[in-house]
Amino acid sequence: MSEHNYKFDITMSCGGCSGAVNRVLGKLEGEFAPTLRPFARDANMIIGVKSYEVSLETQTAKIVAEESLSYEKVLQTIQKTGKKVTGGEADGEKKSVDLIKAE
Repeated sequence: MSEHNYKFDITMSCGGCSGAVNRVLGKLEGEFAPTLRPFARDANMIIGVKSYEVSLETQTAKIVAEESLSYEKVLQTIQKTGKKVTGGEADGEKKSVDLIKAE
């Protein structure tokens, strides 16, 4: 399975801020989701974050995610912390960080 590399520029002023981003990204690790083919050999596939690094010093979060985890889902999850996301990239391409409504 392929993977995505996401990078977000996030305004974080303290360890508590970076901790909040760490916590929400941790919740995305190894989520299970039903596949489109319920009778397939693997009725549930793992979607989620493979690894991540949040840096207060550089004001960034770098995420390696399963192919099935969208940029929008990761952005939405980070936005739930209330921290301002000022920039974003998906696989090296600049992406919008406009507020996304919760699903």
